[in-house]
Amino acid sequence: MSLLGLLLGLEVPEGDRELVDRLKRRDPRALAELYDRFGRLAYSVIIAIVRDSGIAEDLVQETFLRVWNRVQAFDSQRGAMGPWLLTVARNRAIDHVRSAAARMSRNVYELEEREHPSLFVDSERDLISSDQGRIVRAALTTLNDNQKKVIELAYYEGLSQTEMAEKLGQPLGTIKTWVRSALKRLREELDRVPA
Repeated sequence: MSLLGLLLGLEVPEGDRELVDRLKRRDPRALAELYDRFGRLAYSVIIAIVRDSGIAEDLVQETFLRVWNRVQAFDSQRGAMGPWLLTVARNRAIDHVRSAAARMSRNVYELEEREHPSLFVDSERDLISSDQGRIVRAALTTLNDNQKKVIELAYYEGLSQTEMAEKLGQPLGTIKTWVRSALKRLREELDRVPA
């Protein structure tokens, strides 16, 4: 199952607000509970990107430390903890993959901004239901191998189309065609589903 599939099928656990309140009060048991809820999922997100278990374990720790240190800015009345935490995990992994010194200095600020809790306002409402997740997963299976590859590179590694072309050794025009056809195919599949 892809990361997108995991996120789409994710249900917001009961007690999110109470857990966030406890985290804000710096209750270490709340951090343990948060880890129990999301540790494996965060590891799955990270390992899919970095493909090294030792690095993934370190990045999971960094993810939970970052959430612990930034939870004061999180508003549990307006969003869910899970999507924010998983985005932090994804960004930590992408940051690691892009950690070449020249690129690192340019991307740190951008990653910090994309993780800010205020960006996850109403994310609970925005999460797709399990039925919709199943539909999206089914639509993803209709993509050919090239289409799947570019969608995965865009999501897991955060690559631009130019970076995908370099990584896959393909002309930029070919990559653009694969991306465009993948998105068109997904739209067609999702449009077939009654609202």
